[in-house]
Amino acid sequence: METHTRLFLVRHGQVANFSDGAYNGHNDVDITGLGIRQMEAVASRLKGENLTAVCCSSLIRAKRGAEIIAGNNGLAPEYYPSLRELNVGLWEGMNLEQVEKRFPGAVDEWRSRGVDYRIPEGESIRDLAGRVIPALKKILDANNGRNIVLVAHGMVNRVILADAMNLELKNVYSIEQDFGCLNIIDYFSGFTVVKLMNGQLPARD
Repeated sequence: METHTRLFLVRHGQVANFSDGAYNGHNDVDITGLGIRQMEAVASRLKGENLTAVCCSSLIRAKRGAEIIAGNNGLAPEYYPSLRELNVGLWEGMNLEQVEKRFPGAVDEWRSRGVDYRIPEGESIRDLAGRVIPALKKILDANNGRNIVLVAHGMVNRVILADAMNLELKNVYSIEQDFGCLNIIDYFSGFTVVKLMNGQLPARD
């Protein structure tokens, strides 16, 4: 069988302010106790997968998960600022209702322009893809033929999955990424196969 690189793509665990529905973006919010248990469940699932690298965003919510997974597999995590979540600029820390109240009409403009809407003092999803996909390709090239983990964020993961399935970027909103989920992507020479998407692992009580 042709050699391939297997990417275990993970979304970080539940964040501390999840109930607020706020956009965190680059806000360095930590994960909850449940979030830790979700990452422990992923680490347990990946034990024995012959991992050679655990990479992650440089935000603490991704770093915490990467450290748990790496430690369980005798590795040290590698941190990448280029894999941070979408920069939501002036929307950071607010939910959709608060955004609309402070910036009337912004939500409608965001919905109409989709992936090309650049949040004030932030970035668009197309901007995000422009930094995430090249960073991912460098990681894959450096780990060709190996099994690696990447712990990142909801929109980062959606962009990676859309790229893997050769979907137009506008379809990222059709891809779900729950806290603590696991995706498996196999990268062959010339094509890619998504083996698992948004896989849920039971976290211990």
